[in-house]
Amino acid sequence: MFSSQPRLATQEPVPFYEKVKQAISGNIHAGIWKPHDRIPSEAELVQQFGFSRMTINRALRELTDEGLLVRLQGVGTFVAEPKGQSALFEIRSIADEIAARNHRHRSDVLLLERINADARQAAALGLAESTPVFHSLLVHYENDIPVQIEDRVVNTHAAPDYLAQDFTLTTPHAYLSQAAPLTEGEHIVEAVRASPQERDWLSIDVDEPCLLIRRRTWSVNHIVSHARLLFPGSRYRLQGRFMS
Repeated sequence: MFSSQPRLATQEPVPFYEKVKQAISGNIHAGIWKPHDRIPSEAELVQQFGFSRMTINRALRELTDEGLLVRLQGVGTFVAEPKGQSALFEIRSIADEIAARNHRHRSDVLLLERINADARQAAALGLAESTPVFHSLLVHYENDIPVQIEDRVVNTHAAPDYLAQDFTLTTPHAYLSQAAPLTEGEHIVEAVRASPQERDWLSIDVDEPCLLIRRRTWSVNHIVSHARLLFPGSRYRLQGRFMS
């Protein structure tokens, strides 16, 4: 016979890593930990919660994937800013985008040189292989967190004074907008994995997905530049709006 008494539903126990996530996200949402605050290390969290390091690591990894935390290799784990947002259908300077969020922009110039274009670079600029071009490589930071690698080749005839610019004070986009006013642009967007060197520059883990924008710009009837813009997926997003 079946009992006439109602059966009470059993509640599944909350996994340990979820308890850690709830505690950390609770501190963030309550404002106890603010954007850019460094949170306790894995070892400190192990001691605080009494859970295994694997459990703590899973909690931090999932919170990073959800955009609440930023993990910088060799530095620590920090509370993330709400993701930066880039306009997909506009061509804007990353410095302007960051300033619009009332944040601080800076850049490191890794390369600024004249080279002979390889086949890929020449095709991107519509030039013959081995044509001299300008090449720049920068890392852009938002409040001291790396958010973009900019790898750009430039048509020397469109911007002859490119190598004379100080790109810690301005951006390649801002200079090119004056030297060769942009009349047309093209964006190609891909999801990619960063190279070991790129992961080091962006301070991201090996499993972090990245967003790659290949951007070409024209002035009148010639291609001015081709830029390869690489963003950590956890720190950036694109938004576009169009009308029919």
